[in-house]
Amino acid sequence: MSDAPDNLILVYLRRLDEKLDRLVDSVADLGRRVTSMETKVALLHGDFAAQSERIDRIEIRLERIERRLDIVHA
Repeated sequence: MSDAPDNLILVYLRRLDEKLDRLVDSVADLGRRVTSMETKVALLHGDFAAQSERIDRIEIRLERIERRLDIVHA
């Protein structure tokens, strides 16, 4: 009879250990996914900056063309 409570406790401890292992794996997976998302967001910021730079250069060229054609509105 004294073995039964010990075994029951061991059963519950093993279940808890298995659940904890699954939880640790899930958290590690979430960490990898968040890192991946951060990398993608950083790349998007770089793309946006490059697009802004191109738009600025186009605006400068357009202003020069407008001045040359004398179509600038005051």
